[in-house]
Amino acid sequence: MDNPGLRIPAADLAIIVAYMIGILVVGVLSVRRQKMTGEVYFLAGRSLGWVMIGAALFASNISTIHLVGLAASGYNEGLVWGNFEWMAAFTLVALSLFFAPFYFRNRIETLPEYLERRFNAAARSFLAFMAILGALFIHIGMSLYAGATVFEQFFGIDVLTSILIISAVTGIYTVLGGLKAVVVTEAIQTILLVGGSILVTFLAVAALPEHGISTMAEFEARLRPQQLSMVWTDNSVGLAWYSVLLGYPVLGIWYWCTDQTIVQRVLAARSERDAQIGPLFAGFIKVLPVFILVMPGVVGYVLYGEEIGQNANQVLPVLIQELVPTGLRGLISAGLLAALMSTIAAALNSCATLFAVDIVARVRPGTSDASQVRIGRWSAVAVMLLAMLWSTQGDKFSSIFEAVQEIGSALAPAITTVFLWGVFWRRGTSQAAVATLVFGFLMGAAAFVLDFKDAAGYKLITDGWGIPFMLQAFLMTMICSAVFYAVSKATPPPPKEKIDGLTWRNPLAALTRPWTSPGVDPRRLAMLLCVTIVVLYWLFR
Repeated sequence: MDNPGLRIPAADLAIIVAYMIGILVVGVLSVRRQKMTGEVYFLAGRSLGWVMIGAALFASNISTIHLVGLAASGYNEGLVWGNFEWMAAFTLVALSLFFAPFYFRNRIETLPEYLERRFNAAARSFLAFMAILGALFIHIGMSLYAGATVFEQFFGIDVLTSILIISAVTGIYTVLGGLKAVVVTEAIQTILLVGGSILVTFLAVAALPEHGISTMAEFEARLRPQQLSMVWTDNSVGLAWYSVLLGYPVLGIWYWCTDQTIVQRVLAARSERDAQIGPLFAGFIKVLPVFILVMPGVVGYVLYGEEIGQNANQVLPVLIQELVPTGLRGLISAGLLAALMSTIAAALNSCATLFAVDIVARVRPGTSDASQVRIGRWSAVAVMLLAMLWSTQGDKFSSIFEAVQEIGSALAPAITTVFLWGVFWRRGTSQAAVATLVFGFLMGAAAFVLDFKDAAGYKLITDGWGIPFMLQAFLMTMICSAVFYAVSKATPPPPKEKIDGLTWRNPLAALTRPWTSPGVDPRRLAMLLCVTIVVLYWLFR
């Protein structure tokens, strides 16, 4: 199919330019009256309420990769890719109930800092290294490339120019304003993102009668088999129910509970209650993407399947071109830009925090607060420049969304293992943590290289051994767990005073402890969220 090549009308261009200027101004002005201390720059002065935390968690997660990739996945396979959204609710429950209390009570600034308190400095350093790599290669680099290719497709702006413009605007308010600027702009972008996605979905569904589809039966008759099912039995795309059940928790716990880019919002909470309820609020919002990001791709298959053909990445551009009137196209495009900028800004700020707090402040313990802020800013600039260089290599991957998941599957097992055992097993030792992180990182890197597509599109582990990336993540986590357990048993147990306040007495302690704070008990909201997701799975099984 020829590129529909949306070329931007003047009204749409004006809306996009106005949005970019507006976000830049809001981001910079949001911190104009605050003294830029380290706590303000990196943790927004620990002032965030649960609404802001939940909205920021959602916005920093949803990127242009999600908007374009999930629509394309809905077109190709269907709602099954929505498992990445609904399963996230369960790991957000884990963040709320099991991890956030320790993070908040210990007043940590970064996730590596938690590992140092629980284990040792070496574990902190290695996790900071892995977190910066993840942010650079996944959150920033791939998002930049995905956004740039979409804007080239829509408006005819070449990829390099798009990368430069997006990087400049996002970098300015992130580097100057720190986390407060990031979170304030993310709250605005969440509204725009959700509103724009709902509009596209509504217009797509409203167009069905014009194509001779007036009933659900007629709609289903035009779909591929299982395109409206969230629960698959075959593993043709690696998302059979057992692959999701075993593999997603590995990716989900790493991403939602241990990744600095995401959890930094929870660390900035003004109270423990806000730190716990914020993730649950995000969990409820995560119900929406299946309907407003994946479903448009399914409807697009029915409406424009013949026109789009095999080029599934064209689904969103075609829906916008065919259904959205001029003027509103600018708003939708601003929504795409919002998703891109919020993801990059979140990762950029977390990299600045990791470098200044976990690396520089430890190598030079006397570094002043002002120097940490300055170093954080310069490190954010350096990471952005490196990510821009890496993003120009995005065309080497056949699927950006798939590449992101596979890189995550390589990083996640070691980190998920160390955090789970560290939080729930008091016998876990520092030697075990370091050994698991190093071994797991090397194993994951080897698996990623071995499973990289060759010139013929063949993957050794997925195609040759029959183990898709989700099952790879699960199996590597089991191996990492064996390493952690064996090394812990072979080394002296940690002193009791070392682990007090950093681990649960047993896995059920978080669920049975008395709730003494005012307001709704987060465990009740967590139960409601879990029941909601289970009911939705039953309806879309």
